Amino acid sequence: MTVTMPASATQSSSQPVAITCTALSKFYGGKPAVQDVHLEVKPGELLSLLGPSGCGKTTTLRCVAGFEIPDAGSIHIGAQDVTKVPAENRKVGMVFQNYALFPNLSVAGNVGFGLRVAGWNKQKLEARVGELLEIVGLVGYDKRNVTTLSGGQRQRVALARALAPNPRVLLLDEPLSALDAKIRVELRTELRRLQLTLGVTTLLVTHDQEEAMSMSDRVVVMNQGRIEQIGTPRDLYATPATPFVASFVGEMNTVTLEPVGNSSFKVSGQTVTLPNLEVGRYGVRPEAITLEPNPSQGLRGVVELVTYLGADQQVILRVGGDTWIARVPNDLVFTRGQTVGLEIAAGAWLRLS
Repeated sequence: MTVTMPASATQSSSQPVAITCTALSKFYGGKPAVQDVHLEVKPGELLSLLGPSGCGKTTTLRCVAGFEIPDAGSIHIGAQDVTKVPAENRKVGMVFQNYALFPNLSVAGNVGFGLRVAGWNKQKLEARVGELLEIVGLVGYDKRNVTTLSGGQRQRVALARALAPNPRVLLLDEPLSALDAKIRVELRTELRRLQLTLGVTTLLVTHDQEEAMSMSDRVVVMNQGRIEQIGTPRDLYATPATPFVASFVGEMNTVTLEPVGNSSFKVSGQTVTLPNLEVGRYGVRPEAITLEPNPSQGLRGVVELVTYLGADQQVILRVGGDTWIARVPNDLVFTRGQTVGLEIAAGAWLRLS
């Protein structure tokens, strides 16, 4: 099933607005869930809040939605200060992880529910519902009960309902986590295409780094209630600002370079020459490692496990007392117990501390 865009719905009915959080803090039982958060979702941007459970991302979203009132700081949607404005008056669209649909209503009944509450006349409401069902690829499903739909179809209904009143901003709370892997990949592509076409400012909460990296203009990485880094997916992956970001976004081999002398360092218990590097903590991405079957010098490791991944293969190695991970082409053959050399370009060593 594919998202289609009727001519009347190729862009939002109003100019997109920014979401701005300034010094946002929220405490539960005296403990900070969110502390001194500063962020801006630019007009028309899709920005993701990414992080592990308990990092503060959902609390931040609920404050923007109006379901929680912050203990400090402010929230603006466009020029309006909505910090203490009730949720129903913020003109935001919200899509929940568990869909939050009305099981006693049809697809059309769910999509048009908010419009009926707002007093839309029947003709205008039916036209808007039909337009939204076309947008999310559910034409002909209007009379179906939502309990008969698949998970992906129900999430489309939830999205259509959120978009129905032309919200100023769209808030997505783990919208794809309840779906199976294949549907999740398909729907995130369609959701991103829809967001770009409508131009609606969107804030997405997810713990899935692949989801955040593939859908977002920028990503906010959170940890323990604070922001670790804000940047494009490429920035976060290529130049992580903190050790936490380096380890959380993608796979990373982390090691400490200890001085030996004359550009030589102790790495995972082995002495290697690494010109232009300094003592400190470094990270190396698995795909930046080239494995040499017949090493003559440099860093060496013993193959412990080889996993075929289709486009490439993952090789887990024991290097001294450390475990390293490499991602290499699948046309190379490595066997368990084989000694190989690890070749790493100077520019692939990411300074973490």
